[in-house]
Amino acid sequence: MQVRNLEQAIQELVSIDDITRWSVTQLNQSDVYYGHGTDNPIDETRALLSFVLQLTTAQLAAMGHCRMLNSEKQEFVELLKQRVEQHIPAAYLTHQAWFAGLPFYVDERVLVPRSPIAELIENGFQTWLVEAPHRVLDLCTGGGCIAIACAYAFPEAEVDALDISTEALEVAEFNIEQHGLTHRVTPIQSDLFDAVKAEKYDLIVTNPPYVDAEDMTDLPPEYHHEPELGLAAGEDGLILVDKMLMQASDLLNDGGLFVCEVGNSMPALAEKYPKTPFMWLEFANGGDGVFLLTKQQLIEHKQRETKAS
Repeated sequence: MQVRNLEQAIQELVSIDDITRWSVTQLNQSDVYYGHGTDNPIDETRALLSFVLQLTTAQLAAMGHCRMLNSEKQEFVELLKQRVEQHIPAAYLTHQAWFAGLPFYVDERVLVPRSPIAELIENGFQTWLVEAPHRVLDLCTGGGCIAIACAYAFPEAEVDALDISTEALEVAEFNIEQHGLTHRVTPIQSDLFDAVKAEKYDLIVTNPPYVDAEDMTDLPPEYHHEPELGLAAGEDGLILVDKMLMQASDLLNDGGLFVCEVGNSMPALAEKYPKTPFMWLEFANGGDGVFLLTKQQLIEHKQRETKAS
């Protein structure tokens, strides 16, 4: 699918509202997939326009009648062309994504943040945390969004941000510096828990790769711009979660919590471990596939699986 009437749009369209209307039409006529921060063509257009014009979405709405320079229209059209014709997510075009109300730099070394865990962080993991955690672990941190958001939510906490990908950790380190949190958030290269086996945490949060083999083959083109390492997780999507469930209790303090997102692999996990009492969390802002387990429940899971094997 191609963006049509590019030069005509640059020459004839005048205002922000004009460009917005035309862009929405182009997106409606395309086969783009929304799933990287927006879910409709208007918000997708505003994300690109906000970047080009350096305006917030509220300012865009207030200034919709204002004229755009031809150079600004040209820059916007080029971004829209890449979005439609190459299926590049808008966040990679603008190098900006939002998570838990916070801005983050992103590029194709990391996934675009979109986890419903953001809602849990903004609510301080109430009502499950008895008291604010002193030490938090974000496992499979990617660009560091969960770790940084937790640092804002718990101002007294120290946060470790682990990932196996050194490229992802470069992005995480940049975001940590941008948010002024180098004294509290530590990026660590690690294969799961390997680098922190001697540590103890009050809260472990993870949004690991969990896409199963069948779903990987059916992903829309937008997802193929993301690192496969951050998505694919074996035949059933649980290759990493299986290991986490066996190891996490060793790193939790008494009363500690383990929060994990498994997305569409939720049914497979529940079927695989019918005796493990996963607490599947509900979200006011939408989303599912996130469970919570206590340290004691993880210990009991480990004992069952060890005995069964």
